[in-house]
Amino acid sequence: MKKKFLIVALGATIAGLIPTTPAMAQEMSEAAAVQAALDNIWVFIAGILVFLMQAGFGLVEAGLTRAKNVANIMAKNMADMCVGAIAFWAVSYGIAFGSDATLMGTDAFFLSGFGEGTFDGLYSGYTPFFFQVVFAATAVTIASGAMAGRTKITGYLLFSAAMTAFIYPMVVHSFWGGGILNDIGVGDALFSDFAGSTLVHSAGGWAALMGAIFLGPRIGKYDEDGRPRAIPGHNIAFAVIGVFILWFGWFGFNPGSELAADNVAVRAAVTTLLAGAAGGLTAGGTMWAKAGFLDVAMTGNGILAGLVSITAGTGALSPAGAVITGAIGGVIVVFSVLFIDKIGIDDPVGAVSVHGIVGVWGTLAVGLFATFDDAFLGREDAGLFYGGGIDQLLTQAIGVVIVAAWVIATTGLLFAALKAAGLLRVSAEEEIAGLDVSEHGSAGYGIELTH
Repeated sequence: MKKKFLIVALGATIAGLIPTTPAMAQEMSEAAAVQAALDNIWVFIAGILVFLMQAGFGLVEAGLTRAKNVANIMAKNMADMCVGAIAFWAVSYGIAFGSDATLMGTDAFFLSGFGEGTFDGLYSGYTPFFFQVVFAATAVTIASGAMAGRTKITGYLLFSAAMTAFIYPMVVHSFWGGGILNDIGVGDALFSDFAGSTLVHSAGGWAALMGAIFLGPRIGKYDEDGRPRAIPGHNIAFAVIGVFILWFGWFGFNPGSELAADNVAVRAAVTTLLAGAAGGLTAGGTMWAKAGFLDVAMTGNGILAGLVSITAGTGALSPAGAVITGAIGGVIVVFSVLFIDKIGIDDPVGAVSVHGIVGVWGTLAVGLFATFDDAFLGREDAGLFYGGGIDQLLTQAIGVVIVAAWVIATTGLLFAALKAAGLLRVSAEEEIAGLDVSEHGSAGYGIELTH
């Protein structure tokens, strides 16, 4: 039952505006039951849409990398869901959403105590686990593309398990699960990340950054003077289809985070649509101005950048605010991809830029463009560009820094350990031959491809 419904009903009863007969009470109870059922169904469907995003990530990453590594890319995406689901069931859900012990949850491991009753009065039983586990898989699989073409599958599986079981759920508990940072803020402002521009996307982006740094660039990526060479992906159709699948899944990712079937969820769908479109236009246009042609891959990354940009404020921004936020995200991603490439960090799919850098922008944008009070800001609508003010902007920045510091430190230690143990990067011979053969025993397309 929605909190607003409870407040309105209680206030009307106290004021004597509605009768308090048994029949009326039964009618209200039935209405609440219907709303709870609708909320559960919607969140479940939204979780299914987010689950499908794994296929989108797989296609984007496979399309933007070499043909000789396509099976390896798909194997890592399958592993993220399989490893992630088991880890989230066993420990991660408890760490993220178990009873608060300040730093981490201490119960609900192996879903103990679930299946009956309600969760926070909004949706019941297993629904929250299903919705949250697909978010965790998303955060982990972001790093896969940045590590493409040179990572041992053993090392990647260990990373996937550690990220899902501990690193990511600690972030979630701190900000979404009632932990020590749940009420962090400056003045009256509270940190706000509606669906995870920072808590999901930037977390995955920082993990991708550390993976790319510790792995080093692919063979042939830089010339003898350190200048980057283009290594084109083998299937742009895969990449574009993957972008559309991700965009489709985002209609579960953002609107589903309202955790209810209401108008805020519908508005989130509208802002998600507009921000993605704006990001694609500005990224494509920016690259066109720089290179003299419409770069399809960068346009696709621009769409994803627009979607990441709006994820933090999707429930609180107006449609116009969403267009501006997504458009700026599309420009940012172009210059970020080029800059990261230039400084010697090899990220084959632009994951660090799309999710890490643009995730920061999307989180800060809440402090600039948030308009509506019914999502999380608690303020009346004051017009198109009602900013949260300096307090809200500072609060957003503090949250960004905390998450970045945690993920960079923990994944840095993890990748350093994997590298020291010889579990991180394949040999030069295996990389040249392609990971499909060396790591999985056969070529992804049934024939050996080395280009």
